[in-house]
Amino acid sequence: MDPDYSEIFAQASLETNRSEDIEGFLGEKRKMIQPQSLNDPKLEELKTFLIDWINGSLHQEHIVVKSLEEDLFDGLILHHLLARLGDVKLDVEEIALTAAAQKRKLRVVMDALKEKLRLPDEALQKWSVEQIHSRDLLATLHLLVAMAKHFKPSLELPANVSVEVLLLEVSKNGIKSEKMIEYITDQGVVAEDTGNPMDELLKLGPQKVSAVKQAILHFVNKNLSNLGLSVSNMDSQFSDGVILILLIGQLNGYFVHLNEFCFSPTTTAEMLQNVSLALELLKDQGLLQHPIAPEDIVSQDVKATLSVLYALFKKYKNK
Repeated sequence: MDPDYSEIFAQASLETNRSEDIEGFLGEKRKMIQPQSLNDPKLEELKTFLIDWINGSLHQEHIVVKSLEEDLFDGLILHHLLARLGDVKLDVEEIALTAAAQKRKLRVVMDALKEKLRLPDEALQKWSVEQIHSRDLLATLHLLVAMAKHFKPSLELPANVSVEVLLLEVSKNGIKSEKMIEYITDQGVVAEDTGNPMDELLKLGPQKVSAVKQAILHFVNKNLSNLGLSVSNMDSQFSDGVILILLIGQLNGYFVHLNEFCFSPTTTAEMLQNVSLALELLKDQGLLQHPIAPEDIVSQDVKATLSVLYALFKKYKNK
């Protein structure tokens, strides 16, 4: 046996937070993401994209997901997503505290998802109750991507996201292993211009950056004037999401009801919920060409804030 395999089994035990001896692996095939793939920027982009999508979808439930591995294993988030996106009502307990109860809940949710998604068996084999409950990142990503593609087909998932995996098959005769590349999202066509225009803008001199910001600021205030609002500091006044939501509504001719967001946020969590809603509205319109984390807007990141406002300015400047 390759001496590295003992470390692999030890790592698998740590990842699932439970002690297993090799007997538990007999007759099974298991995929493990190679450690170097976990640092791939494309994988991080997909994880951030899915977290933003979940938080945007569940903002009315005041649910904030921070980790795909740690926040989805017990079935609560998947239950709410299925109810919100698929209009499916399940007779399961809201919060399952024990491992047995969590697996029962996951099984009910998975069965309902199987009916909704109607995927071929090959696709359904990419995840299972045991894998999701054991915080298997690869299985969790496959499941969420399938849900996003089914319930929100207009979403532009990051393309060409893949990981290197180690496929292990354990038998009484030893261990067979195979390294392979597994794609998580479709292999889309790479556009000629994939750069964020804000990267180029921020490389320009301070005067040019200031001129662009003033043009956007004029655009913002012109469209907020009907509400009696004005913005003087773009770097800070959009950080709680309120003005951004109101601006999106004004540009699209609708008003986001006050019960859908916090009009006077005082905590970071409330600000994140507001910004997540705003980004979800922009994604639904196909305006975000590059993933933006709600945390960046809340923390007053200049590039993130300008990227959002520039997307609105570019589409609606002649309105």
